[in-house]
Amino acid sequence: MDTGKRSTVAVSDALPHSAADGVTDWLLRRACGLRRLPNGDLRTRRRVLRAAVAAFGELWLAGAGRAAVGSRTVRFGLTPAFLHDQHGLLADWREYLRDKLGRPVEFVLRDSYRETMDLLRLTKIDFAWICDYPYLHLKDEVRLMAVPLYRGRPYYRSYLIVAARNLHVSSIAQLKGNIFAYADPYSNTGYLAPRYALHRLGENPERFFRKTFFTYSHRKVIEAVASGLAVAGAVDSYVWDSLAVVAPEITRQTRIVSISEEFGFPPLVAHRSVGDEEFRQMQGVLLNMGRDPGGRSLLARFHIDAFIPGKPAMYDGVARMMLAFGEG
Repeated sequence: MDTGKRSTVAVSDALPHSAADGVTDWLLRRACGLRRLPNGDLRTRRRVLRAAVAAFGELWLAGAGRAAVGSRTVRFGLTPAFLHDQHGLLADWREYLRDKLGRPVEFVLRDSYRETMDLLRLTKIDFAWICDYPYLHLKDEVRLMAVPLYRGRPYYRSYLIVAARNLHVSSIAQLKGNIFAYADPYSNTGYLAPRYALHRLGENPERFFRKTFFTYSHRKVIEAVASGLAVAGAVDSYVWDSLAVVAPEITRQTRIVSISEEFGFPPLVAHRSVGDEEFRQMQGVLLNMGRDPGGRSLLARFHIDAFIPGKPAMYDGVARMMLAFGEG
């Protein structure tokens, strides 16, 4: 009588031993691609069968992993802190990366470095172009993937700026009691570097200025100083120099008072959860951008020469400044 239940019966239990042996031999030959099996008892043959099935499983999983990497959308974090108002350029770069990787690419834009850092920590993004300061905060969670080569060197600086009409200021020491614009709390050139300059003068950055505020964009720092909203500000030299080419009407309203030491250029990083193959693919595309017309055109629009592998030691100067404030 059919009770609606099903039972699973092993082949070796359902067949006489001679029949079960024959089935096992057949399975082994199919799994191993052999016309006949070497001599041996049934137990030995079963061990061979288990090994063959395990090997097949590993191959299947490896293939599935490659397929997953090959189809999954690449999530790339960006912040407008130094990539401000470049939507057309970013759209073209996304298309370039998509074509080279053969995979969909999504740029995940956030308004601050902290938000991008949080996305990395939560593995919501795979890669990111971040500042050197956040890179050191995340050094145990990310891998250095590429560094831009800017004017022949993988370095940039912090500019202290005032309005062009302000001719009497010649150093940050003269700005005590004034209003100062910072770029982002996790910006090196737009926050850490000017605070460190005050620290070296024996001043307390928290009390030196009458008022400070964040613009969350280096370009907006320049605009704030030009308009008189702030007496002075600190900005990324790369942003100021690039704007001097594409929007000179903005930068000519400001004056560079002082220039910091060199710092390693803001790096492109990968979260440590990204596999080696995926890491090498993305890094290879970036490092080879200068070898084809499309890549060279994008590099020129970014105002950089190329991407290079970079070294963590390039950021030692930033790490020393962080230590002065009990960070790192």
